[in-house]
This record gives sequence, C-alpha cells and structure tokens, in this order.
Amino acid sequence: VQLQASGGGVVQTGGSLRLSCAASTRTFSSYEMAWIRRAPGKEREFVAAIHRTGGNTYYADSVKDRFTISRDNAKNTVYLQMSSLKPEDTGVYYCAGRNNVVSPRAPENYQYWGQGTQVTVSS
Repeated sequence: VQLQASGGGVVQTGGSLRLSCAASTRTFSSYEMAWIRRAPGKEREFVAAIHRTGGNTYYADSVKDRFTISRDNAKNTVYLQMSSLKPEDTGVYYCAGRNNVVSPRAPENYQYWGQGTQVTVSS
C-alpha cells in the first residue's frame, strides 16, 4: 500500500489548511487511517484517526475542536481539515494506515506510511 500525502504549506496563525492522503489500494475501505506529525526536535505525535467506515474518529487533545479527519472510500482518500492553526502545529504530517488497529492513538501500530507533508504556521 502506498500513501501520498499533500496539501501542506505555510500559513499564518489562525489560518486553515486541508491535507489529503491518497492510497493506492483497492481495499482502502478496510484500513483504519491516521494523521501523525513530527515537530522539529520532537517525537512523532498522534493527531487524529478514523475508523475504516468513517463512523468513529479520534483526536489528540491538542487538536480537538480545531481539526477534523474524514475519508472518502470511493476516492481512496483521507483528509485532515485544520483550522485555527497555531505555531505549535508546525511539523511534518504523515498519513498512516493499517487493518484492524487495536489502539488507533498509538503511532507504532500503523503499518503503512506516507512520505509526509510539511506544515508551517508562522506567528
């Protein structure tokens, strides 16, 4: 499974961005998907995850009520809508996926990873 993330960029504090992640698999609807980020000099951090049906979503406390994860299984794509961005949201954002993730908030549980897209929020 190959994952291609896009949509990153430079935005001012308070701005918005939408990230996309396209998957090269016909069985995309069987994968739990997540967005995970790595800030400069820090460990990777769980951001958001979504059940394969889109029925359940999970968020880190730091992004809850600002970010929204969604998916379109017909397009094999998962999205992350980011609003009210803060400088601490700066980092490389990775999409990741796996069948039957037991703990969706744990980055180490994901099997497939995209190449990452840079998000920079200026103050």
